Amino acid sequence: MVIADRRLAPTQQPDYKEFNSISNNVDVPSLVQVQVNSFQWLKTDGLKDLLQEISPIEDFSGGRFDLKFLSHEIRKPKNTERDCRTREITYSAPLYVTVQLVIKETGEVKEQTLFFGDLPMMTKNGTFVINGAERVVVSQLVRSPGAYFTTKTDPATGRELCSAKLIPYRGAWVELETSNKDLLSVKVDRKRKAPISTLLRALGYATDDDIRQLVADVDDDPVHNYMEATLAKDTAASTVDEALLEFYRRLRPGEPPSVENASELIQNLFFNDRKYDLGRVGRYKLNRRLSIDEKTRTLTKKDIVELIRRMITINNGRAANDDIDHLGNRRVRAVGELIQNQLRLGLLRMERVVKERMTTQMDPTTTTPAALINIRPVVAAVREFFGGSQLSQFMDQTNPLAELTHKRRLSALGPGGLSRERAGFDVRDVHASHYGRICPIETPEGPNIGLLGSLSTYARLNPYGFIETPYRKILRSMSSANADIQGRTPLEEIVDEDGKVVAEGHKPITIPVAVLVNALSPRDVKVMPYVTADEADTDYLSADDEEENTIGQATTPMDAKSQITTQLVEVRQGGSEAYTYVHPDEVQYLDISPMQIVSISTALIPFLEHDDANRALMGSNMQRQAVPLVQPQAPLVGTGMEWRVASDSGQVVMSEIEGIVSESTSDYVKILGVDGKEIEYPLTKFVRSNQGTSINQHPIVYKGDRVVPGSPLADSSSTDNGELALGQNLLVGFMTYEGFNYEDAIILSEDLVKDDRYTSIHIDKHEVEARETKLGPEEITRDIPNVGEESLRDLDEEGIVRIGAWVTPGDILVGKITPKGETELTAEEKLLRAIFGEKARDVKDTSLRVPHGQHGKVTDVRILTKENGDDLQPGVTKTVRVWVAHTRKINQGDKMAGRHGNKGVVSKVLPREDMPFLPDGTPLDIMLNPIGVPSRMNLGQLLETHLGWAADTLGFHARTPVFDGAQDSVIEDQLARAWFVRESEAKNHRDLDSDDIDWARVDDYLNQRGFDRDRLWSDAPSNRGTARDACLRIWLEEVTGQKTENSKPS
Repeated sequence: MVIADRRLAPTQQPDYKEFNSISNNVDVPSLVQVQVNSFQWLKTDGLKDLLQEISPIEDFSGGRFDLKFLSHEIRKPKNTERDCRTREITYSAPLYVTVQLVIKETGEVKEQTLFFGDLPMMTKNGTFVINGAERVVVSQLVRSPGAYFTTKTDPATGRELCSAKLIPYRGAWVELETSNKDLLSVKVDRKRKAPISTLLRALGYATDDDIRQLVADVDDDPVHNYMEATLAKDTAASTVDEALLEFYRRLRPGEPPSVENASELIQNLFFNDRKYDLGRVGRYKLNRRLSIDEKTRTLTKKDIVELIRRMITINNGRAANDDIDHLGNRRVRAVGELIQNQLRLGLLRMERVVKERMTTQMDPTTTTPAALINIRPVVAAVREFFGGSQLSQFMDQTNPLAELTHKRRLSALGPGGLSRERAGFDVRDVHASHYGRICPIETPEGPNIGLLGSLSTYARLNPYGFIETPYRKILRSMSSANADIQGRTPLEEIVDEDGKVVAEGHKPITIPVAVLVNALSPRDVKVMPYVTADEADTDYLSADDEEENTIGQATTPMDAKSQITTQLVEVRQGGSEAYTYVHPDEVQYLDISPMQIVSISTALIPFLEHDDANRALMGSNMQRQAVPLVQPQAPLVGTGMEWRVASDSGQVVMSEIEGIVSESTSDYVKILGVDGKEIEYPLTKFVRSNQGTSINQHPIVYKGDRVVPGSPLADSSSTDNGELALGQNLLVGFMTYEGFNYEDAIILSEDLVKDDRYTSIHIDKHEVEARETKLGPEEITRDIPNVGEESLRDLDEEGIVRIGAWVTPGDILVGKITPKGETELTAEEKLLRAIFGEKARDVKDTSLRVPHGQHGKVTDVRILTKENGDDLQPGVTKTVRVWVAHTRKINQGDKMAGRHGNKGVVSKVLPREDMPFLPDGTPLDIMLNPIGVPSRMNLGQLLETHLGWAADTLGFHARTPVFDGAQDSVIEDQLARAWFVRESEAKNHRDLDSDDIDWARVDDYLNQRGFDRDRLWSDAPSNRGTARDACLRIWLEEVTGQKTENSKPS
């Protein structure tokens, strides 16, 4: 156990104890790198590839104009991120493209740099600010382009018959099938079937012998000769021209065929790069699956022939089919590729407009690129994607973990993906290839189960979009000149140039021997298999690459020099789900960390290995629902991932330089660097999140503190000293209390309410617009008819509430009057109008008021007018926005949860004097039902409470990583150090320990539910409750210790 360095100021350094047995020196990669790297690729290579793809654009005749896109440039954004959030506009940068127009008649070349619209920019945290709101583009998990072979059992014969699909990135799908009569057929774009021989003949293989020769070495089964059976059946075409015409009839029924049209159709379908594109990844997968080496991204004749040959080989039982749910066959479309696809749609629409203008443009001498290009389709495509795509989502800002998890989410839904109605069990299930790539725990519980996943902690994407996970390479030799050879165990004697033995085999090299070995001429020395933490000795493997290796677990026994000490290593081989044991010499890699299998959300659950998977799933999901508290507390028992989650979420302000804190205020922190340069870090104060919670940063460093790059300068919501802090450390008792906590009900101490331990701040936004109406303009004013001075006390002279005012339901936030329809005036009204003029006109009060059930303090007011350059809707003259913050204390009906899926609803808040207490008189904070533990099988909460008890007494913060945490004996040792008696001697206070409890507000989504009087507790639709009602009654009796004649022992 060591004290961990968390780069905090010296005065704030808590005492950490690490309970991991494996020293993991490999850092977790940036948790937002998938988003950031993908968008960076779009800005450089993605846009360049796209422009080259549609370049050049020619007119329909091909003889007048040639338009080429040479290069692109993304210029500096017009506004900062902070300004865009404040003014509720989009954070974007102008995109300029250099365009060249060649007028073929004269040879004249015109070049212009044209504005191609504003491209939304990604923030450093991996989000987009669209109309002032933060959005995330979720990565999509889709089937990769390439060739797929599947087999289906024929019900008539019982044979396994192979079918193949060739899926391009863009273009027509090709499907091959085998019938039970050994006939091979082909379908293109789901049109009518044709014999495979017709396609081959149309491609230029004229005679039957030519076709037979293509598959002669694989189609050699004496019983089932597939090509021979197909040729015998194919009587419609015997020459190339006949085959072309027949193929054309199948694809274009009803159109008169000609050899020229048919030839052009096949050329466009498969061999035209404007119409057919395998994509970089499609070509890579096709080459790998068919064992060929082609470079072109269109199809070749060789591809089609090899596809047929492989299908016949599988039919003959000499090759395996594909598992379509394997991650080697599924890839991730990250944000850069999704935006690129949308831009492609816009550019293709623009291309059609350009071609039409080229054709209608009469005077080539006056034509310019700007006159031909209309950027509206491109701008509309980008706006449509960010505003309406299923994958562009409002970021979940409930807490920092929710933000980070949203950025790392993988969705199988969306355009080009699956639909939740049609997705079966297989595609939702956990697969062996998910190991270290997709978390097997974190997924929704509803209809999206298995379709939404989360990237594992160490996972990353390779250039093809396949998920990779890192493994430590097992090394078996070392240079004799390496100083690290001391302590290693050579597998054979080391001799010098004279043949004298310097080091004996199978004995560790001591310091004196190491000096002699280092002095020898450099050579490789075979040593016991070992691993290092060097990045150079770490390989990232995709799911396909992993199947070719033998990989051991991170918990494999090793000595201090990271040498494998066991004779048999538990490994997985060939992508199998089963583990086996092999000799260390047969192992190529070791896992990098025990937690590489799970996502960051699951990696925050201490003692995860002691929890049932279903409860762990609930725990990882419910952590994202925890609302930020006024007094965040870092957990006494954590996993060591808390600080990483907080820093990578972007909520914690981190220092970028080494230096001294020169100024620390509630609004900013200034750091004076060692080079004399001063950097100011502005802080966010009481900003409303997308979910209505409060984001408020406050400094945690003081003037004179020394900081280094990566030091936390300011905490935010749900962070404490730079660590994630979703809940509170409470004294919890697992005990019943007069039946009030049966069925997961929770009893709280009133102290938690009084001390604001579970109090949160929520911010509501209210908006009003003054418009031009047919009866005249609306006016924002303090002069409101029939409203007394008392109601106007907090309004300024313009009729807008002041910042800091306390408002209650019905109070005016912004005074506004709207003209009423004029009726025929009476004589008295005409006299009043003549005397007082417009003052006497008829208006109605349309002021913005605090809605029923809301109250709070006004934290911010913003006035938007066209005079100030704000972008307002047509017909709107002025917009006023008011933010009102209010606190919510925990109350009966609120949901609370731990990290182990132990959730419940607060049923009673007891006074301090009514709470059970420890022998020293300390009252409990919270009571949970002990019956809720064994049946749910989430025993991690018990281990957490015992270790937390010791940590609280001894004054340290425990860090116990998942799958490598504190053992029972270690926890007992810590309890003994805290002078707690052994379990066998403990009495009533055995389970009264510290725990970390999150909570979620009832006010937002748990309304008080009333039940009809004629229904029982269960609210079941039939038989007035029946089975569930009976179970509830029995449990209630168990909890309260009652006994009835009807209850029988189970």
